[in-house]
Amino acid sequence: MLTSRAKYALRATLTLAEHHADRGWTSAGDIAESADVPKKFLEAILTQLRDQGLVESRRGPAGGHRLIADPATVSVADVIRSIDGPLAMTPCASATAFRACDDCADIETCRLRFVMRAARDAAAAVLEQCSLGDILARAAASMRRAHELVPPLGL
Repeated sequence: MLTSRAKYALRATLTLAEHHADRGWTSAGDIAESADVPKKFLEAILTQLRDQGLVESRRGPAGGHRLIADPATVSVADVIRSIDGPLAMTPCASATAFRACDDCADIETCRLRFVMRAARDAAAAVLEQCSLGDILARAAASMRRAHELVPPLGL
């Protein structure tokens, strides 16, 4: 299950993605308000995202935070991994942090590993192919469609 921290990180990075084109800095307070993320959690999340190379931060009155890369190149998987670690439900199914499970007698004969790898591969296929830019584009298209469905006033 996705942790609250990862959900907050996704909301925060989407807010930063919305402001990426202007290359300006967004304050933690503005991110917290826009992304509906508790500010006390946001500071630690932004630090973790910075340490993982997704966000850059600048102190001072003109400071704030911004995405380092173009939102089209930052996948949902990148954000989740930076906060929660591997996507796999078990360490033996991880593509990025593989190891035998602590309670595994023999990784080669484990009867659960194939299904855990299949679940990891399916989730990764979706999350790695969806970028922050894709989410913003989909939301914008959805808003346009909703706007087109609203009848003009006076009819």
